[in-house]
Amino acid sequence: MNSPRLPPAILIMGPTASGKTAVAMALADRFPVELISVDSAQVFRDMDIGTAKPDRATLARYPHRLIDIISPEESYSAARFRADALVAMDEITKASKVPVLVGGTMLYFRALLHGLADLPQADAALRAKIDAEAAAEGWPAMHAKLALLDPTTAARLHTTDSQRLQRALEICRLTGRPMSELLAESEKQKPPYDLLSIGLLPSDRAVLHDRIARRFDEMLLAGLDDEVRLLRQKYDLSLNLPSMRCVGYRQTWEAQDGTIPRQELRDRGIFATRQLAKRQITWLTNSFEAETFDCLNPMLTEQVAEHTARFLAT
Repeated sequence: MNSPRLPPAILIMGPTASGKTAVAMALADRFPVELISVDSAQVFRDMDIGTAKPDRATLARYPHRLIDIISPEESYSAARFRADALVAMDEITKASKVPVLVGGTMLYFRALLHGLADLPQADAALRAKIDAEAAAEGWPAMHAKLALLDPTTAARLHTTDSQRLQRALEICRLTGRPMSELLAESEKQKPPYDLLSIGLLPSDRAVLHDRIARRFDEMLLAGLDDEVRLLRQKYDLSLNLPSMRCVGYRQTWEAQDGTIPRQELRDRGIFATRQLAKRQITWLTNSFEAETFDCLNPMLTEQVAEHTARFLAT
């Protein structure tokens, strides 16, 4: 007998300004789905303009779970996202709908798909001991020690990659187990869903860069500077918090404080956003098996909708 099909779920991944939200809303118009945000910036309340958060009218028509759930003073981890997302997916499935997870935080997608390895926290004393050994013997010698304890990890690390060698040795000595073994266990934590992964990638990065520039200009016109000023008045914030390290917010804060010239805010914000998009594209290209679509194609929403219809019909 064939095993019963797992409940369906859809992932929509892509870099900033690739049109993910528009695609997700188009699916919501056509299919019985509910949306879950996969965005490490949109989790913060009162951070609306700089996160490109859908406006109130849009959210009223197309509700997104995991938006506006914590204060900008708090932190939100990939582990917490995974737990929250799985709860939301289960609730949506039990309501006879299909969860659609949409966003650009690739670490969150990876955590959802593969789980999080149960790795120990850093041990300062042990790290100091490893560093002392390396100072006396050299990192190639430490690499040889790792090869005896964890040959799989050693094989993918360069003999002078001090940071990763230190961490791998630290884990071996703290747990008595190879890091590769612990990571392999986390890979078995795939969620119990029949997943359709959709990746939105640009056929021309220059066009995406133009979109990013236009959107940042729109954020500035919409009052990003005032938003950051109000956030600083309302909350006890610093540049060390994850919320204020978000692209656009850090640069605006620095311009307000005079750390950078105000006339450089636009260029620095656009540059940082383009760098973010580059990292997102690299993650999506190298770390996920997704059906990819050109996010610049005028027929994008129709193409994704047709692909989704075939998936849900099977």
